[in-house]
Amino acid sequence: MDAPEPDQTPFAAVSAQTSRFTRRYQAYLDKSTPYVTYRWISTGVLLLVFLLRIVIAQGWYIVCYSLGIYLLNLFLAFLQPKFDPSLTQDEGIEDGNDATGSLPTKADEEFRPFIRRLPEFKFWYSATRAIAIGFVCTWFELFNVPVFWPVLVVYWIILFSLTSKLIAVWFESVV
Repeated sequence: MDAPEPDQTPFAAVSAQTSRFTRRYQAYLDKSTPYVTYRWISTGVLLLVFLLRIVIAQGWYIVCYSLGIYLLNLFLAFLQPKFDPSLTQDEGIEDGNDATGSLPTKADEEFRPFIRRLPEFKFWYSATRAIAIGFVCTWFELFNVPVFWPVLVVYWIILFSLTSKLIAVWFESVV
């Protein structure tokens, strides 16, 4: 007696369900695209809940610090242009043509709009996902590494001020 072959293998069934979930998730993301203010408000509320969890639990400072560094990195990528005009100027000088990378000074020259290295939607999506992952990490004792949190706060403030100063100097040189 031969058993009939199943129409669908377990792997195919799981793959189909995963594909269906992915499409539905992407549809929700696509629908949320025009609602910039509401997306950022929800991310701010999620960050507030995360920070409240850190304060109430009195732990997981390393998770909070890691999230802060990651969010700072995302913010810097959001502020930087995709194509650095100062780098294209340097390339033009090396080639013997120093007018290729310069900004337009006359009406007949081409205008290049500011294109961000990290678009706003990807910035929001990455930040929200990181905050959600950090929040989940605060529920596992494995990530509660004992550290002296004031040192992390001071180090983060120093890192933030130095990178902000570098970005400000860079913006002044470009503009």
